[in-house]
Amino acid sequence: MPDTADVPEAPVITSSDPESFPHSVLAERHPALIRRVRDAFPYGPAQHRALDALLKSATEGVIEALDGDAWWEAWGVDEYAGRTWFEVPFLWSESYFYRRLLHAVGHFGSRPWSAPWQGVDPFRPFKLAELAGPEAREEISALDRLAALPLEEQRTALLHGSLWGNRADLGFRIQKDDDEASAAELVADDSDALWQLLTGAGTLVLVADNAGRELVPDLLLVDHLLSHGHIERAVLHVKPYPYYVSDATTADVVDAVRHLTDAGTDHGRRLWSAMADGRIDLRAHPFSCGPLPYADMPDDLRAEFAAADVTVLKGDLNYRRLVGDRMWPPTTPFADVTAYFPGPVAALRTLKSDVITGLAPETEARLVAAEGQWRWRTSGTHALIQVRS
Repeated sequence: MPDTADVPEAPVITSSDPESFPHSVLAERHPALIRRVRDAFPYGPAQHRALDALLKSATEGVIEALDGDAWWEAWGVDEYAGRTWFEVPFLWSESYFYRRLLHAVGHFGSRPWSAPWQGVDPFRPFKLAELAGPEAREEISALDRLAALPLEEQRTALLHGSLWGNRADLGFRIQKDDDEASAAELVADDSDALWQLLTGAGTLVLVADNAGRELVPDLLLVDHLLSHGHIERAVLHVKPYPYYVSDATTADVVDAVRHLTDAGTDHGRRLWSAMADGRIDLRAHPFSCGPLPYADMPDDLRAEFAAADVTVLKGDLNYRRLVGDRMWPPTTPFADVTAYFPGPVAALRTLKSDVITGLAPETEARLVAAEGQWRWRTSGTHALIQVRS
């Protein structure tokens, strides 16, 4: 296995270029999110003042220390204090924004006025609305059609449902001429290698990404793997507190399982039972909400991943943390940049940011010719399944 130290360095992605995707996230997406959160709850004057201050800081100000947060002290907040949000690594500043947002609405209950709001998820209305929408109901009804397929087709559909996240219904469609499905492309597909790792595995660690309509197909895939004897148990890593709007917490897992049980599905009942008897275990490590790549993970988390037969990381953010949020040449081997990881690892990711590794040269050339250097990286219309055994 190659040593990560042997991989040539690539520039860390920042938000300093006004024409870049990261700059648009900090300058446009984050201010819009502050407005959405402000309107989602009847927050009081103290929260409104704190949100106004965060908006000004995020767009015009500098990084400030976080009083009493030992994790963020270890994660570099003192090192970056005084620099603008756009100068520091993009991965770091994004994570810092969500930590500051939670502080502003009182989620941590660290100030007298915030105590009543302690533990309240500011993104919960958005998550619940997604599970209550017509698309989520259609996906439940698609489970009957899925059950009629041969097992191999079922598992492929479930894997693709998990891969595409909020476009999970693509995984359940049988029609081959669907316009939306034809627009979606796998730019790297190590599915066969992934199934080899999952067949007869003792423990699968699944590092979850989003709640709602992405988490449901993740859980359906886990249910399938358990029910058909592919794995003995699954450890589902979720966030210890709300993060990146829709990232899954324990409460979101419960909501997703209830969504399936309330719909009367056998999947929901099996998942509930598997959580009760320990075949599905939940973890919520503080590093899951950290601003650093997994190469910098603490020893206890490294030991958990090392004990798994395979670790699967879901989503764009986890991919950035897995390979490092750097401007890698797209053909940089995935195995090289993940060589540090303590055990077999796989990524299921819809492309929504600049970083990419593991592409074949001809694939990169075709994508650049069709969509330019950047658009295909962030449009959400391309995905990958990558494995390092």
